[in-house]
Amino acid sequence: MLDQFSNFFTILFNLVTDPTNLLVVFGASFIGIIFGSMPGLTATLGIALLTSLTYGFGPDIALLALLGLYVGAIYGGSYPAILINIPGTPAAAATALDGYPLTQKGEGGRALGLTTTASFIGTIIGLLFLVTLSPFIASMALQFTSWEFFLLALFGIVISGTLTSSDFVIKGWIAGLIGLFLATIGRDSLQYFPRYTAGLSELDAGLEIVPVLIGAFGIPQVIRVLSERNSLANTPKLGRILPELSAITRNAKHIVRSSTIGVGVGSVPGIGEDIAGWVSYSTAKNASSPEQQKEFGKGSETAIVSSETANNACIGGALIPLLTLGIPGSPPAAMLLGALLLHGITPGPSIEIDHPDFLLEVTAIMVLASFAMWANGMLLAKQVVKLLTIPAPLFIPVVGILCILGGYALGLSIFNLYILIPVGIASYFLSEMKFPIAPMVIGLVLGGMADESLRRALMLSDGSFLPLFERPVAVILLLVICYFILNQIPAVKAKTKNLFSFWQRKKDV
Repeated sequence: MLDQFSNFFTILFNLVTDPTNLLVVFGASFIGIIFGSMPGLTATLGIALLTSLTYGFGPDIALLALLGLYVGAIYGGSYPAILINIPGTPAAAATALDGYPLTQKGEGGRALGLTTTASFIGTIIGLLFLVTLSPFIASMALQFTSWEFFLLALFGIVISGTLTSSDFVIKGWIAGLIGLFLATIGRDSLQYFPRYTAGLSELDAGLEIVPVLIGAFGIPQVIRVLSERNSLANTPKLGRILPELSAITRNAKHIVRSSTIGVGVGSVPGIGEDIAGWVSYSTAKNASSPEQQKEFGKGSETAIVSSETANNACIGGALIPLLTLGIPGSPPAAMLLGALLLHGITPGPSIEIDHPDFLLEVTAIMVLASFAMWANGMLLAKQVVKLLTIPAPLFIPVVGILCILGGYALGLSIFNLYILIPVGIASYFLSEMKFPIAPMVIGLVLGGMADESLRRALMLSDGSFLPLFERPVAVILLLVICYFILNQIPAVKAKTKNLFSFWQRKKDV
């Protein structure tokens, strides 16, 4: 343990003492705040565009830029949420409920100071969970066989579809199956047989993840924003931004609880920072006194601190399954996975063997990115706010062009655009029909692991599924998957609810 701490501080010291690293991470954090603060842009889209720009850089510089932007973008969404009641990112939606009422009272600066500090603390606490839990999870995952990896990938797709569907749950599962199908395009990795390639040699290696992700998240956002008509916003008055220490200590218990919630939600594949914010907001409200609950929705600092702490702590939670199992915990983490694969880093159980200090390096970069986010947030808030007066239809075409250039720049292949644009248009229509895009992305990212693991397991067992039931972890994963599926059947859901109510009454007695 002492060696781990010593290595961590050595890596952090080397990062801080290099001016280039500081310039990259502070610049990327600032760009991330811009992406988060401009309605219509998201952390996922920012990472997608930056991935193509860092294609020619080394993995160290790329990690600094990508993680710096990730942290900055999740925080940056609080600016428009608080000041003009328009969440810059989905992660800041809960913040708008109480942030904007504070702005109307002339306390927008205080609200921003609270969110900046809460976001910083939440990120740091999330990193503590990351560096503590990741080695343990990775050591457990080293005991997994092909059966466990197949069921783990299937679990990620099922739970993502279950929890991200705003309409019928089956739509989330269908989106996940679409992603699974996209993952099977190309020559399979075991027997090198071409599948669904239509005779095109460009598809032999399968679909490039980054163009698909840019298309899935970027193009629908461009189309959606251009179809809206937003008027110019007035620049609100901020006042004092640096928060009082008493406000932080007064909300210490909410910060700790919300950080735990954020890490827990982030660890679930495909859920994301927005769900973490809402869960934490709801929990904080339920845990407050009746008098405090009346303040929620009217400018409660507890509500702001809870939602912002959780969505930034979710970053550390999302990195836990990403780095240890190769399963992204949120859409931005899915994009980050694509970027890591592009730079020759394959997250998963063997990450500690292939790159011994990689987890410590990521943690050190995230700590530096958190400080950069806090400093940028405090020093540049009044300047960043001026950008909110620009209507989205004026800058979103530039984003569309960057999406096109980002897809082409990856290998300088025009064929990537033949993938990016159709995927983007299809994703737009799917989202308009209430099909969540996150499960489709998770299906694409995990589809290769699911396909290869299942086929390898069946080859070793001569086509028999019996070995699956001989492994306790595999059986547990299978039961959990069946529970999530069966629990969506109305009769089963009602029965489960009745059993829970009966157990609760018995407990109370």
